[in-house]
Order: sequence, then C-alpha cells, then structure tokens
Amino acid sequence: MTRNPSAARRQLIYKWLFLLPVICYVSMFFFFPVLTNLEQSFRGSTIQTFLRGNAPFIGFDNYAAIFNEPLFWRAVANTAIFTVVSLVGQFVIGFTFAVYFNRRFALNRLFRALLLLPWLLPLVVSGTIFRWALDQDHGVFNAILVNVGLASEGVPWLSDPQIALLSVTLVNIWVGIPFVFVTLYGGLQGIPDDVIEAAKIDGAGAIRVFWSITLPLLRPVILVVQLLGLIYTIRAFDLIILLTQGGPANSTQTLATLSYFRSFTTFDFGQGSAISNILIVVAMVFALLYIRVTNSEKWKVSQ
Repeated sequence: MTRNPSAARRQLIYKWLFLLPVICYVSMFFFFPVLTNLEQSFRGSTIQTFLRGNAPFIGFDNYAAIFNEPLFWRAVANTAIFTVVSLVGQFVIGFTFAVYFNRRFALNRLFRALLLLPWLLPLVVSGTIFRWALDQDHGVFNAILVNVGLASEGVPWLSDPQIALLSVTLVNIWVGIPFVFVTLYGGLQGIPDDVIEAAKIDGAGAIRVFWSITLPLLRPVILVVQLLGLIYTIRAFDLIILLTQGGPANSTQTLATLSYFRSFTTFDFGQGSAISNILIVVAMVFALLYIRVTNSEKWKVSQ
C-alpha cells in the first residue's frame, strides 16, 4: 500500500508544529543564555564595557587569569569536598532510612511523611532556619551543647574558617536526605517479595539477602540517585549564600558562588562567565553520564 506523499508531508509539518513551542522555549531560556555566556567569557567584559557595549575580544585571557588564581583552585577544592561529603552523607543516611522503613510497623506512614519535610521546605526557609540555629551566640545548637555540658561556650559554626565548610555541608546533607530516601524506598518497594522469600528458603540470612539480592537489584536506582545528587550538589548556590556567603575568609567559596561574586560584586563579567562555563561543562559531563547509565540499565532490563 503506497502512502500519499502529501499526507506524509502534512504529518511531518504537524509534528514540527507540536515541537515548535518546546524548541522556542529551549532556545530562549537555555541555548541563548549559554551561548551568550560563552561569548562573554572571551571578552573583557566589565561594568564599563558592558554599559558602553564595546567589550574587547581577549580570547582565553579570562580562563588563563582564573586558572592562575589561588582562590579559583580553593573554590574547586571546596566544591569537591562539599560535593563528595554531601553525597556520601545523604546516601548513607537516606539508604538507612529507606531500609528501615521498608517494613511494616506502627506509625510508619507518619514518620515517612515527617522525613519529607526538609524536601518540602524552600531552601530560603531552610537556610534561614539553620543560620539562626547555628548562630554562635543565640543558636539553638549551641544552647543545647552548653546546657548538657558538651561545650563551655558557643561554637562558631559559620564564622570559623576551620569548620564553616563542614557546617554548610551538614546542612546540605539534611536537605538532600529526603530525595535519597524517597527514591531508594521506591526502589526497595519494587523488588519482588518472591525473590527474597526464595533466597530465605534456600538458607540465605538477612545479610546474605541484602548483599546478593537487594543491592544488585537496587543498583540502577542507586546509580541514578548518585548521579542526580552530584549534578544538584555541584551547582549548589542558594544554601551557601544564605548561610555564609562564601565566607569566612573564602572557606566556603565554591565555583557557583565564586562565579556569582566575580560577576556581581567585582563586576568582572568575563571571568564570572568563564567560571560558570567550567561549572556547566562539569555538570554536562555528569548529565551525559547519567543519560548513558540510565539507557544502559533500560537496555539490560529489556534483555
């Protein structure tokens, strides 16, 4: 049966018409800003040249300048520490909760709902609450430590360069636990009960079932959780700004905050764009890795 060429052409036109709103949206709010940011990173764009509209083309000078700057490498190290510790802490605690709640007991649903609160609160609210709670003089955490005798005076959680990054990281772990918990809990719920029962009938203990049955079946979900968590964490900005604004003494400065301050505090838009482009490249690498992993896992399941 031959197909009418005009009908096929109309269907093709209809498909593109349906795609047109998405193409316009992505072009306007993604490709245009990214390309503009990329173009600006190759220019000496400051507040003066930006207002005059004559920013000179300087090639890779912005990238060379930031690569030769110690503060940039400190931000890279802070970003790496913040990301790795956050991912490990969120996964360990979230996975523990998921395994614990993957059984029936009284008030299970209530406690699961309470665990979602950090996820439901806007980061502005969470950051403001923890900024007050971690205050050296009036914070609730220091009040508890002093009253129970664990500290003689308030701990400078957010004002000491030695512990500020740890404090911010712990807050970020608290914020990210619900995402890990909900995702892994859904994965555990999807494991067939008959597989677990069959392993127990064959004499496998709880630890053996966990390592040989639960973890292998949960591996695709774990990979997705870790990769998505990495993409979200590596570009974290608002929480750090709310808690420490990159201080004290740049001890909590990350690539995201450094790009912001370089662009909107010193008004060196060229270097700010260069730093943000580096962050975009890193995030895109892990995004492509996430797509590849999910596609490979889907292929394995289909086989």
